Amino acid sequence: METLPIDMEGMMALKAVGVGLTVLGAGIGIGNIGASAVEGIARQPEATNKIQTAMLIAAALIEGTALFGIVAATFLV
Repeated sequence: METLPIDMEGMMALKAVGVGLTVLGAGIGIGNIGASAVEGIARQPEATNKIQTAMLIAAALIEGTALFGIVAATFLV
């Protein structure tokens, strides 16, 4: 089986697409979390602390996943 030659510009383009999709997905996910948290706080102001805590934990998990995706796209391609 013969391997196809891929030039360095093609590799960099694939890395850029992978990183871009990762960052876009993380941004959308964190935006949805923030919007839902604001809506929840508006509906139940007495639960503000619990909602903010859950929001921060979820945002941190998404950021960790996004960082892993960026590293994977950078080093594995």
